[in-house]
Amino acid sequence: MAVDILILSNGPGELATWVRPALQALRQQLGNSGTQARISVVLSPCPHATGKEAQIASSYPEVDRVQGPEHFFPFLLSGKTAKNWDWYNRGVVLFLGGDQFFTVIIGKRLKYRTVIYAEWDARWYRWIDKFAAMKPEVVAKVPQKYASKFTVVGDLIAEVSNRKSSGSIAHEMTENRAIETGADTEGAGTEGAGTGAPPLQKPRSQAMPGNADLEALPRDRIELIGLLPGSKAAKLALGVPLCVSIAHAIHRIRPQTRFVIPVAPTLDLQTLANFADRKQNPCLHLFENASAELHLTEKPFLQTPNKLQIELWTQTPAYELLSQCSLCLTTVGANTAELGSLAIPMIVLIPTQQLDAMKAWDGLPGLLANLPLVGSVFATAINWAILQLGKGKLYAWPNIWAGEEIVPELIGKIEPEAVAARAIDYLSHPEKLAQMGDRLRSVRGESGAAKKIAELVCEEIDSIGN
Repeated sequence: MAVDILILSNGPGELATWVRPALQALRQQLGNSGTQARISVVLSPCPHATGKEAQIASSYPEVDRVQGPEHFFPFLLSGKTAKNWDWYNRGVVLFLGGDQFFTVIIGKRLKYRTVIYAEWDARWYRWIDKFAAMKPEVVAKVPQKYASKFTVVGDLIAEVSNRKSSGSIAHEMTENRAIETGADTEGAGTEGAGTGAPPLQKPRSQAMPGNADLEALPRDRIELIGLLPGSKAAKLALGVPLCVSIAHAIHRIRPQTRFVIPVAPTLDLQTLANFADRKQNPCLHLFENASAELHLTEKPFLQTPNKLQIELWTQTPAYELLSQCSLCLTTVGANTAELGSLAIPMIVLIPTQQLDAMKAWDGLPGLLANLPLVGSVFATAINWAILQLGKGKLYAWPNIWAGEEIVPELIGKIEPEAVAARAIDYLSHPEKLAQMGDRLRSVRGESGAAKKIAELVCEEIDSIGN
């Protein structure tokens, strides 16, 4: 039986943390059942979109065809895609981001079964066939007569903890440095060999200051800090110079520490580097020691005037890399959920040094802040209001899950030296990092959601015609 599976999604966070694991599980489940399925991804507009979402979705090998968000509403209204796709008589619409109501309309128009992944709330349950709920609390809000439509599957974002490569980057760093110096590597493990992942280390001529003796350190003493300044201009304008300035302050005290930016797949290296260039980023003057220059070597990096190197990691997803980090400095967004699911300690940064520069808020505030001409005025007012009235509100996903602050959230006029001091305190007291990691593990959702969602979709396929 030939069937269509139409996945509805929208933003970069949903594609990375929801769609990717669901696709992998679907293909495995469909292969086991012998079902011939064509998987299509249709994207709806998202205020946090980068413009490269269709390209990202197309890069997933499990996907057969993709339609970008610019064609979504004509498809919603008419049922015709921009390329006039054909559709099989049987199919399932799977919601993995956007507005749940779209699932109702498209499911009715195509006469397909419908499945919604409900993270926090379930809507339109009268007209949807099945719901995959993240937690029992979602089901508890639903009238009892619709409860049979719900299955608690767990947290899709928690899948990242199961999708890490088994290789060890810390091992790779140590081994490669030993090879450079001619040290004996007999008996060294080969985890990660053949994965194609570039090692973090640079050639000796490009070695980071203070790291000359790093190869002599035990593996567990390699200090790696991940810097996640964001993927959109609204966050990068402040995020990049802030992270560079913090890295400079940490490295001055702990020269053995290394820094890496896992570059978002929607971001090219030159664009990222422009935010560390005084001529390109007017926010750079807000922070000391915040400039850096891009070096496009085999293993690219940013280098500050005092020769500090911040390595750029372009392989995605970067879960193996992140899992080797002692600590991460990150902006708000889906990245906090991924780090939380990996139980990686983090400090969350929400800088408002320049009130009209921060325009990356969710929902209506984000839309107003990005309006042409008047957006800066709204951004200033919104950021001022958040600083004055938003005290006590939680922004990082692990904190939202727990209902309390597990990872520190720093909001306002953030001083790099103060963040560096806090980071150094964590690094100097690994028991604090371990405690944060334990708390993150305790609040992350159960894994296995992707497999359960795939099973629900296959059940709906089997029910077609019955």
